Amino acid sequence: MSGGGITTATVPCRACLSGEDLDWLGGRSVSLALDLTTTVEIAPLSGEQREQRDRQGQQRDRPETEGGWPLQVWDFLRDRIPGLAPAPPSVTVRSDAPAASGLSSSTALIVALFRAYTEARAPLPGISAATLAQWAYEFEFAHFNGGGMDHLAVIEGGALLLEGRSTGLPAVTGRSGLPDGWSVVVVDSATRKDTSDHIKVVRAQLADRDPALARYLKEADDASAAAWEAIGAGDLPGLATAMHRAHTTMRDQQGMSTPLLEELREGALHATGLRLKLSGAGGGGALVGICETAGLDDTVRELRRALAATHPAARVIPTRAAAGATPDGAD
Repeated sequence: MSGGGITTATVPCRACLSGEDLDWLGGRSVSLALDLTTTVEIAPLSGEQREQRDRQGQQRDRPETEGGWPLQVWDFLRDRIPGLAPAPPSVTVRSDAPAASGLSSSTALIVALFRAYTEARAPLPGISAATLAQWAYEFEFAHFNGGGMDHLAVIEGGALLLEGRSTGLPAVTGRSGLPDGWSVVVVDSATRKDTSDHIKVVRAQLADRDPALARYLKEADDASAAAWEAIGAGDLPGLATAMHRAHTTMRDQQGMSTPLLEELREGALHATGLRLKLSGAGGGGALVGICETAGLDDTVRELRRALAATHPAARVIPTRAAAGATPDGAD
């Protein structure tokens, strides 16, 4: 969105309700965009600032590992869009999403950079949502070798049923809003995830045809089907059961959970009856649960009270389903 010479791109994060890794292993995943957003803002440069930026850009060798995401995304775009300046514009970033938590905050930032840059600086008509998703996926795949669930989830918004592919973006086979009267609770464990090692391990399992991975894929795929059916039917207990099933196979078949996360899950269940599921892989991060909006305030208050004594670093964050970064979805 542009206004007053300032370009702003706001992108939601996402929770995985079922099917971690299935977006590139093959099988079904269910994602949900959350209204915990990352915003990139670009202000117009003066003539002197523009000249200084371009001189700095011309003096560098465009390294692939320096300057962080803003510089690297800009270099990626320069290889695809003619006429971009040597160096990127200055950006301001704000985010509501906890970092390294399994809620795709890094993907949200990358997509926001792509969107802001192409709207503010590209000398071409608007980049389509499909191209935005493809470029963001290619960019992030080169760094992490993972899948494309996150890119579609934050661009399209709402709840998605995805059919995984070994390469490229997964196919979107279902789209839905979260039923009216449902809200989302995020419990941030304040422990960071690291998916790079996890992806290496799982890719090695895949190459070795590890039977444990095959069992996980089958059980997680079935959990995703049950979760999607429950969303369509407005069956909140059914969704909670499916998410619990998804978490259990993540933990028991693939070791994705940790003792701390299990303590948080037990504390939440005991205090409020809310079943929480780990979102994402990597040995840390956030848990998510779905509850009735009518009881959201009470659930959050009781959760905070219960966790304050035993896990004071954990944060309880109420949120809701969100629209995507691009209103026309992947068209």
